[in-house]
Amino acid sequence: MTRTCCLVVNPAAGGGRAERLLPVVSRMLNVAGIQHEVCRCTSLEHARELAAAAIGRGQVAVAVGGDGLAGALAATVAGADGVFGIIPAGRGNDFARTLGIPFTPGAAARVIAAGQERPVDLIAVGRADFATPAGAGPLALATGEVVVAGSVYLGIPAVAAEIAAHSRVPPGELAYPAAAVRAVAGWRTATFHLDLDGGPAGDLAAGPAAQQTMAEPAGAPAREFAGGAVVVANSRYFGAGMMVAPSADASDGLLDVVYVQGSSKLAMIHALTKIKKGTHVSMRPVGTARARQVTITVGRAMPGGADGEPLRCASPLAAGSPLRIRALPGVLRMIT
Repeated sequence: MTRTCCLVVNPAAGGGRAERLLPVVSRMLNVAGIQHEVCRCTSLEHARELAAAAIGRGQVAVAVGGDGLAGALAATVAGADGVFGIIPAGRGNDFARTLGIPFTPGAAARVIAAGQERPVDLIAVGRADFATPAGAGPLALATGEVVVAGSVYLGIPAVAAEIAAHSRVPPGELAYPAAAVRAVAGWRTATFHLDLDGGPAGDLAAGPAAQQTMAEPAGAPAREFAGGAVVVANSRYFGAGMMVAPSADASDGLLDVVYVQGSSKLAMIHALTKIKKGTHVSMRPVGTARARQVTITVGRAMPGGADGEPLRCASPLAAGSPLRIRALPGVLRMIT
């Protein structure tokens, strides 16, 4: 299979790891006979411009960085009907982890050289009170919507992501669990209201998720609770390998919702000890759901995030302002 690639590199990703692994990636692509160029970005907006130009030249756009870069470029590539690849080089790499892309640079480069294209879902998110009907184009986005790859989250996960982004200790993957503990310690319980539309019948569980399913009346199920977090996931993982949504499938056209109820900080810390293996969903305070679209309203202002970055339309999300999150099935052509 003959491909030409543009490696869009975030030099700062992973504390400089992206820059350090470039020689290995380039050497492997050369061995495989894959023509490629390296384009270093100075910001996410610059990265989007580089990816769009690469697609215009008929190249595969390859993100060499972390989840923030992968999410930003996935949206650009899907909108241009291009082909996308990932060389994981950040601290989290959770979207690559979900798709089974290896973390070692040589193995990831071999996937770019010889992997197969598959359709992958993305997520559109925006303020529902600002949205207008979806327009034309490959993604058919409403005004004000942005596209992300892995997950959207409100509450404790967003606070933890902010703490991790500004913390140098501990380094690497340990930054996320440590930040999550700090976020729980400072959390004040808030009210969340979820409206779910388009999921399988009876697919709303109030926990334990593996044992209990609530029967809901016809129409969009709804759930209101006081708690600490909501995660709407396309990716199985977030926060550098935390299996937040163990049933998530990035190609099924559905979003997996995981939320934490109650005010017990001890229970929240206990959930963090289980999230690495995904067993937190069996705990009573943890609820799950699946839907094609989720609208979230919160009782007080709180930060939102997506793919390890602050969510522009929810920084913070104001009390009473609905945030709409919807699946975009199969819009990204991805090399895996």
